Amino acid sequence: MAQRPTVYRHSIATRLTHWAFFLAFLALISSGLQIFNAAPYLDASDKSNPAHRVLSIDSTDSHQGITTIFGHRFTTTGFLGYTDDGMGGKTDRAFPGWLTIPSYQALADGRRWHLFFAWIMVISGLLYVIVGILRGDLRELILKRADIPKLLPMQLYYLRLRKDPPPHGKYNPLQKLAYTTVLFVLAPLMILTGLALSPSFDAQFHPITVVFGGRQFARLWHFVLMLLLIGFFVTHLVLVTTTGVINHLRSMITGWYRLGAHDGTGI
Repeated sequence: MAQRPTVYRHSIATRLTHWAFFLAFLALISSGLQIFNAAPYLDASDKSNPAHRVLSIDSTDSHQGITTIFGHRFTTTGFLGYTDDGMGGKTDRAFPGWLTIPSYQALADGRRWHLFFAWIMVISGLLYVIVGILRGDLRELILKRADIPKLLPMQLYYLRLRKDPPPHGKYNPLQKLAYTTVLFVLAPLMILTGLALSPSFDAQFHPITVVFGGRQFARLWHFVLMLLLIGFFVTHLVLVTTTGVINHLRSMITGWYRLGAHDGTGI
């Protein structure tokens, strides 16, 4: 059988911004969990209010980790509530040291790391969009009206309930939906809710904080958005793994991608 052609699919700028965005996001998660440890709860309220608590991670006097979600308590000793202190021991803290930056408990250091990598993610994201506009790639990435009828057939193909996917170009309709949502909905909301948590930003642009329900509510939205973005990246990694991990990795390292039987030209 003839070998499928190889195309130059991703420019060096696209590859660099892709990896910078991904690594910055991982650092933001870790440093964000470090910040969360200083106040390990989320309230659906304009200010701290236990009556409207959505999530809390705490420990008992007997060093038993307890996670409470919408009033339902779960014992999470060893992972959440009472866990690794980042210095070889155990302590009362929400998330373990191996999951946070820095590993030891330090709110000020966590904020510095978080702010630094927030700028890295924002700059790399903006450069990704600008490069996409200049090269014409962004048009291929955005979900269009004509793609909507193809969403269900594409999902059925992924579920192995359909033999062939619907015709598509460089990106299939589900990829376009995911990237469009991340680039133009989740990422901007993540930035705005993060800014709303800043006292100085709140003082200058208080109406934006009000839109999110206050700083405590903005904290809740920020956490939920983080979970949604984690879900996107996990799904992305699963699809990469199940649809040719070597081919996809090569394309994001060298730019060259070998077309599959149902892939568009990728040009």
